[in-house]
Amino acid sequence: MGALFVRDVRLAVRAGGGALIGVLFFLAVIAVIPFGVGPDLNLLARIGPAILWIGALLAALLGLDRLFQADREDGSLDLMLMQETPLFLTVFVKCAAHWTATGVPLIIASPLLGLLMNVDGMAMAAVAATLLAGTPAVTFIGAVGAAVSVALPRGGLLLSVLVLPLAIPVLIFGVSAVYGAVEDPAPFLQPFLILCALTLFFSVLGPLAASAALRASTD
Repeated sequence: MGALFVRDVRLAVRAGGGALIGVLFFLAVIAVIPFGVGPDLNLLARIGPAILWIGALLAALLGLDRLFQADREDGSLDLMLMQETPLFLTVFVKCAAHWTATGVPLIIASPLLGLLMNVDGMAMAAVAATLLAGTPAVTFIGAVGAAVSVALPRGGLLLSVLVLPLAIPVLIFGVSAVYGAVEDPAPFLQPFLILCALTLFFSVLGPLAASAALRASTD
């Protein structure tokens, strides 16, 4: 499992610069927002945390279609299906490697991009904390979509259609926790704990459903 984790991290970084592409897309989304809503700094500060979360969510979807596609093309997926190690664990490790290569750079970049939205320090720290707790759930949800679309020649669009509705609760509680950290009446701990619970829930359900979809796609 350790060798598989290191292998997938290296492949994710080398194959098209997965981490760099995600950060650049994140930057592109954040950079165009001030041109659309105008130069009102108060408005940008108010909507900034939500925009950061939306940009990170969309950037996290990049590269998910290649989570199993490359293994299917070179035959590695067949070996993973035949090995004695449970496929659930293999999928879990591959998701962890994908999140390390693509999700962690987004979390690191979020405070810097928050400066473009005039977000204060407390809000930027809350955004980084909620992204750390919530983006793994997006990866585990995306693994199910990637497994379903692995046999399709152009499964990227289908993957986005499948993943986005399931990722809406993660977005809702992530943004709610951020606003709870910067606004006194709104709570922070409750939505943050629900966000953590969603990640734990999908860390079990996602690999199980993805492994079942992978086995079904090879039948």
